Amino acid sequence: MARLVRYIDKIGVGGVIIAALSCAACFPALGTLAAALGLGFLSQLEGVAINRLLPAFAGLALTVNAYGWYQHRIHWRGILSVSGPIAILATLYPLWQYGWSTYLFYGALVLMLVVSFADQICPPKAVCSLPAAG
Repeated sequence: MARLVRYIDKIGVGGVIIAALSCAACFPALGTLAAALGLGFLSQLEGVAINRLLPAFAGLALTVNAYGWYQHRIHWRGILSVSGPIAILATLYPLWQYGWSTYLFYGALVLMLVVSFADQICPPKAVCSLPAAG
């Protein structure tokens, strides 16, 4: 089950990045990166990516990371893993009107990538169960 959670988390992070790359008007640095990588065709899907895909993948990553936090009970790791998707969702909805929200979005993407790579390099250890009575 732990492997499935890790793989679904990577799907969520990848989906957030692909959806963000498709919106050159919203996130100019990512639009430039997408064009440099030959992914300029994603700009045709801008409305769908920002309104549907990005919140869906961020919600998926948040749900999976919250479950992993509950399962492993490593609080510092759990806070880092859920703060990226929460910041993405906060940027998309209540904080969109502020100019600094773009920087929050970029920071959240970087945080999600770092946590995702750290999870691959050093996966969390299993929580020990209580000893059997007797």
